[in-house]
Amino acid sequence: MAMQVSAGVTAPATPFARTRRIFPWVVFALTFGLLLSDYMSRQVLSAVFPFLKQEWGLSDTQLGSLTSIVALTVGVLAVPLSLVGDRWGRAKSVVLMAVVWSLATIGCALAAGYGHLLAARVLVGVGEAAYGSVGLAIVLAVFAASKRASLTGAFMAGGSFGSVLGVALGGALAAQFGWRWAFAAMGIFGMVLALGYWAVISERRLATHKIDDDADAGPRLAGTQQRAKLSTLFSTPAVVLAYLGGGLQLFVAGALFAWLPSYFNRGYDMAPAKAAKVAAVFILLMGIGMIVCGAIADRAGKVRPISKWTTAIVFSAVTVVFLAAAFTIKPGGLQMLLLAVGCFFAGGTTGPTGAMVARLTHESIRATAFGTYTFFNNLLGLAAGPLVTGILADRYGLEFAMQCVPLVAVAAIGLLIAGRAAYPSSVAKLDRAAEAGAQ
Repeated sequence: MAMQVSAGVTAPATPFARTRRIFPWVVFALTFGLLLSDYMSRQVLSAVFPFLKQEWGLSDTQLGSLTSIVALTVGVLAVPLSLVGDRWGRAKSVVLMAVVWSLATIGCALAAGYGHLLAARVLVGVGEAAYGSVGLAIVLAVFAASKRASLTGAFMAGGSFGSVLGVALGGALAAQFGWRWAFAAMGIFGMVLALGYWAVISERRLATHKIDDDADAGPRLAGTQQRAKLSTLFSTPAVVLAYLGGGLQLFVAGALFAWLPSYFNRGYDMAPAKAAKVAAVFILLMGIGMIVCGAIADRAGKVRPISKWTTAIVFSAVTVVFLAAAFTIKPGGLQMLLLAVGCFFAGGTTGPTGAMVARLTHESIRATAFGTYTFFNNLLGLAAGPLVTGILADRYGLEFAMQCVPLVAVAAIGLLIAGRAAYPSSVAKLDRAAEAGAQ
């Protein structure tokens, strides 16, 4: 006989209901943890720049290339490996990728010279290539669409937090035990997290907790189509402009990730370990800014989704103003304050632009869509930023190079403004295509 529940009395939550509330946050925590490891392995290099420069006599261009080669490899392989993740299984792909980049990071500790280290860094990039896109697709699949900008911003902030940990811990370990142990520690940490992910998250559990009934989940499939066509990754002007605008803005973040420790080392005459710790504070601010800016974008877009574009434009504009002002004045307290504000907003576009990519692509190829987004983020931003800054630093000095960095965001603002203008017609185009296919 069925149990009657009287009015005003809430039925006790079933074990499945409790799991359905908790499991998405477990997914987020573990996936976020691996993103920390991803960027710790990537950015620990920045903390040991001064040690490598002294021991191996490397130029700034060579140091910049060791950072950029990871981002370049990620950019080139992000789309094909994200496609593999969509087809083969996202959870399995995540574990395999984490094992690869962790072993490659341990390989960095064994490098005998620049060539060996460069090769190991390529393998780090191979492992990390599709992690951001596949990991973010996993997270968004188990949460409501109304949280996209907040979750995207918070997830991407893991890059900043991982960079903070990589730079700060790497600097401390390098000063205490030598630069090789800085790499080894990051690799071991990644292996432990990969094993934890494998033990807790599976394809079956993800499928059980998938959220697919949101009205704004993304474009609909036509007729009986089971999977969206790959051509839809570029089917609207707005999604292309989101890729380009978001990617170009990360040129600024990439340059700051790689060169702030060296900037403080040279401009403020700080010891390498202290410079790494100070830089870590500013990178931490960047991560906090991603979370806050993502939440602002979600709130602004509740009534008018196009407002997410507006917030991205504002965040980029604030970045230009404050960082340009900071790098044109002499080192000191005022510069530190301006840098803090500029860094806070430097990655603020990731939440709203990531949410726009999700809105304009179907869930069945969501990891591939974020792989495309990652491609542009790395090619235009995280790869180009450190390398171009290093080339300018070799030729004109690091101070001049850092003055040029914020100006790239001006182009990002132009692309975001164009994306905002194209957004209404792009959404209408997707809706018409789905209706035509259903007939």
